[in-house]
Amino acid sequence: MSIRNLQPLFQPKSVAVIGASEKPHSVGATVLRNLIEARFNGEIFPVNPKYDRLEGYEVYRDASQLPVAPDLAVICTPPDTIPAIIRQLGERGTRAVVVLTAGLGVKDKHGVTIRQAMLDAARPHLLRILGPNCVGLLVPGIGLNASFAHTGALPGKISFVSQSGALVTGVLDWAKTRGIGFSKFISLGDSADIDFGDLLDYLASDVDTHSILLYIEDVREARKFMSAARAAARSKPVIVVKSGRVAEGAKAASSHTGAMAGSDDVYDAAIRRAGMLRVLGTEDLFDAVETLARAKPLFGERLTIVTNGGGPGVLATDALIAEGGKLAELSDDTLRKLDEILPPTWSHGNPVDIIGDATGERYRQTMEVLLKEPQSDAILFIHAPTAIVPSADIARTVAPLAQDASRNIISCWLGGDSVAQARRLFSESGIPTFDTPEEAVGGFMQMVQYRRNQDLLMQVPPSVCAAEPGFVPDREAARAVVQRALELNRPELSEPDAKKILTAYGIPVVRTEIADRVEAAVMLAQQIGFPVALKVLSPEISHKTEVGGVVLDLESPEAVRSAALAMQKRLHEIRPDATLHGFSVQSMERRPRAHELIVGVSTDPVFGPVILFGQGGIAVEVTADHALALPPLNMVLARDVISRTRIAKLLAGYRNRPPADIDAICRTLINIATMIADIPEIAELDINPLLTDENGVIALDARMRVVAAEGSGADRFAIRPYPEALEETISWQGSELQMRPIRPEDAPQHLAFFNALDPDDVRYRIFTRLRELRPSQLSRLTQIDYDREMAFIATRQLDDGTSETVGVARAIADPDNITAEFAVIVRSDVKGQGLGHILMEKLIRYCRSRGTQELIGEALPNNKRVLNMATALGFTLSRAPHDETMLMRLKLQ
Repeated sequence: MSIRNLQPLFQPKSVAVIGASEKPHSVGATVLRNLIEARFNGEIFPVNPKYDRLEGYEVYRDASQLPVAPDLAVICTPPDTIPAIIRQLGERGTRAVVVLTAGLGVKDKHGVTIRQAMLDAARPHLLRILGPNCVGLLVPGIGLNASFAHTGALPGKISFVSQSGALVTGVLDWAKTRGIGFSKFISLGDSADIDFGDLLDYLASDVDTHSILLYIEDVREARKFMSAARAAARSKPVIVVKSGRVAEGAKAASSHTGAMAGSDDVYDAAIRRAGMLRVLGTEDLFDAVETLARAKPLFGERLTIVTNGGGPGVLATDALIAEGGKLAELSDDTLRKLDEILPPTWSHGNPVDIIGDATGERYRQTMEVLLKEPQSDAILFIHAPTAIVPSADIARTVAPLAQDASRNIISCWLGGDSVAQARRLFSESGIPTFDTPEEAVGGFMQMVQYRRNQDLLMQVPPSVCAAEPGFVPDREAARAVVQRALELNRPELSEPDAKKILTAYGIPVVRTEIADRVEAAVMLAQQIGFPVALKVLSPEISHKTEVGGVVLDLESPEAVRSAALAMQKRLHEIRPDATLHGFSVQSMERRPRAHELIVGVSTDPVFGPVILFGQGGIAVEVTADHALALPPLNMVLARDVISRTRIAKLLAGYRNRPPADIDAICRTLINIATMIADIPEIAELDINPLLTDENGVIALDARMRVVAAEGSGADRFAIRPYPEALEETISWQGSELQMRPIRPEDAPQHLAFFNALDPDDVRYRIFTRLRELRPSQLSRLTQIDYDREMAFIATRQLDDGTSETVGVARAIADPDNITAEFAVIVRSDVKGQGLGHILMEKLIRYCRSRGTQELIGEALPNNKRVLNMATALGFTLSRAPHDETMLMRLKLQ
């Protein structure tokens, strides 16, 4: 289920209240009163066999007695009555229900919960259920208050969705006192049917909703949630408060990664990857809405601060640096121009302190200069009231300039009554306005983080090792190691076996040999060459250093023998339950300027595999310097996860220490993402330490845990990667064509493809004339969610080794995968040669394999080529009901 039958939930023409009552303070009485007091503009049907009339309305005994099937029903009755009521409503034709009742987890004599019985009763009728255990919903624009909240909501353009009933009522109260309105206000409750993914899909295309706010406690269907969130975040700001930031305690895990990859960190990575913005509290939530709703495109992160007082400028700078922001460095030309218009005592730098006696004209001239500064991306305007010039006069002078500026201007009016009018003038001009410098900087950093997250949203990584062109992992060798471990019932792979898998995926490892006894370790050390490292091998020992199981820099056979015997003794004394399988002998890797990193994999119960990167060594849990990312990855996403750690600054180089090879680290992260896509059995992985310096990376130690799995590794991913398996090469008109899904990196050649189209071909495709593709349009065409849409392109190689696109067929499915809308276009100079037919056949096969029920499209009546092709492929043609286009339909199932 997804958006099917959500329209009656949010736009009902009639509402039935099942369990309506006159009992004071009861849910049934509150819901009925709220509907009436909100002046719902449709019909209201109270239902309760105990009454004849309530609040002046006729009361019906049950749903079967209603004069019409209500669009929406609100159920306030005891738990055991609900399945029968749902069945009755479904049979009448009702398609949306709000279940306010709690306690549906109780099982009947057959062991079936009331919740499941309710869902079973709704399913045959495609009846959608909000709740149970929820407060209800409000749509102020139509006077709908189908809730038992203590107050109503003002109309507005924000949709708020919450899993917490207590937060629903609290935010309603809080927002009303501040004049904040809503287009939709929704309490999810237990989300038995309608969940975050459904509502995000609906609200993404809701014209009355300009911003979406979410209060999340947990997510259950990760891929559905991520697809819906990414689709919504492309069209409007989606801002999230996620509860449970504090770790729930140490997680039982055999690896550092498993212990450190906490649930909240995973949610943080998912929210970031989906292009949403996470904030910490309710006030931040609504501040972010105002800031982002008024923000202009932000193309950089360098902030210029303008102030009439040194102190506020310093406070703003401190806040900016503390939050990881960047202060713009003003150019010599800008400094010269400012010298010409400002008093000699101005600050001569950023922050630009234009002195306390600044007039509106001085502010205006300063702003005009700074808006032309190429090294500045946004301006923070700060004003402290003075007795010299009224603040409102300054606001009237500067507001038009700020309103028309191409860059973002954020304002801070310090004070109370004396700046209230100025603050209102700026706010009415659409300029984000804050009370303190710290709050204003926080608003700017929300813009910055939102921009970063939107950049990540545009990334659609491959499932192959794209970081190293031409590299092909030895998948069979890696799978053989995993299969052998499973057959032997050894889920914890030995270090050498783990390193074999890493080697198969192009990750450099230090030479490691296995010895089953002390003298064998001595012999292997001599073969490898001194110095060597010796490590204990025991399936019961996860972290070798905790039992003295690692000795480094052994320079002689005697030293190896002595270390091995001492290890045996310590292991017996400290862990008598542990089985000694022998020793690993490794060459010592001499990299005195290397950094120790950790790279790992953990499997989250909701979002599936997550990749961890951070500072390594034996104290990784103590330093807690790590960041998480959802696979798949590409170079942009890999660099992002590195940048979110403290060690990133050290990796950039300092003093006489050269920068580490960041590309090599990125390739390691990408190859690990590929590895877990190929091998679903990998549940946990630690590479610790992974040494890195200017010469690359090398894994010194590795641990891996495997479990039996079904399906492909990528099926576990919260984001579907590029489907490499759909690539094929065909012969066409005497040359080879590659038919494959579109990729983000196809944008330049896709733009060239569009520019090669005749204007009439473009008009046939989109029913209007379009001279050029805007960057946002190009991104939307090339950066797609493979879980919901597909675009197959036909490309051919040119003599210079580059490729060109000659055709594309595209299908976008509705969230329920019932219908998919298709379009096909080939380059104008190759029309009439059968390429469109070939692309459509591939698209039809794909949609059929995905379970899509129907493929539909529209064409202008004079577009004979497409209409003839559609007929040949089995489509039925008819005139579209509301315009003059032709509708093409093909049943797939």
